[in-house]
Amino acid sequence: MENVDYMKLVYEFHNEMLANKFTLVYEGEITHQITKAFTSLAENKMDSYSEDASMKKKVFHVMVECLQNLSKHAEETVAEDGTNFAGNGIFIVGRLDDENQGYQILTGNAVEKTKVVELKALLEKINQLDKDGLKELFKKQMREGSLSEKGGAGLGLIDIARKTGEKLEYNFIDIDDNNSFFLLRTKISRK
Repeated sequence: MENVDYMKLVYEFHNEMLANKFTLVYEGEITHQITKAFTSLAENKMDSYSEDASMKKKVFHVMVECLQNLSKHAEETVAEDGTNFAGNGIFIVGRLDDENQGYQILTGNAVEKTKVVELKALLEKINQLDKDGLKELFKKQMREGSLSEKGGAGLGLIDIARKTGEKLEYNFIDIDDNNSFFLLRTKISRK
């Protein structure tokens, strides 16, 4: 009986992917080889949609930034229930409801709760700025940004907002007392 329930779950997930136009879903460790494979798969899929070169370039840029953020910042944690988040993340690419709108990229990874306040503040600041403000923030972070122990100063998130011209959608879901799951949704629209 368990096997039938599992197959039903897979089938329901497949239907959910189709309904949400998710064309690429991955969960696991993010490496340089995985990044190369994703860009190749995404290129093939966008070619099947006869996507124009400028949209492909924008999607690739955002994909690479999102994947680099995941590979750099996914925490190596074990939740209180024993679930191992050994540097893993989830990465999903899909078209928006109306394919004329563009694409969306969703990422998720575990972060220590001690980092959530600072990360939220950066995301809120990014979302409040216009194009010129983002450019100035990017320059400022390049000059004087405090690098985290993993090498980031929020440049990837700033760059994603600059390239897409869209607000970053995010959420933090509690895993346990020490960890949260950070979800980020990025839209790449045709406007």
